[in-house]
Amino acid sequence: MPAIDEDDRPKKKISHEIGQDLTLLSVAELTERIKLLREEITRLEADIARKQATRSAADAFFKK
Repeated sequence: MPAIDEDDRPKKKISHEIGQDLTLLSVAELTERIKLLREEITRLEADIARKQATRSAADAFFKK
């Protein structure tokens, strides 16, 4: 019977909860979480910019 290859196992999705205990996380795990959080911040900022642009366009249209 073949051994289970580590790469074939489902990978647990990395997530982060604000205020979570960090003592059991390695430096690599913390670095990965920082990367993911930075990507999420970029995504959120882009959505804010898109919504502000939409709002500005609507305000300009209705102020005429």
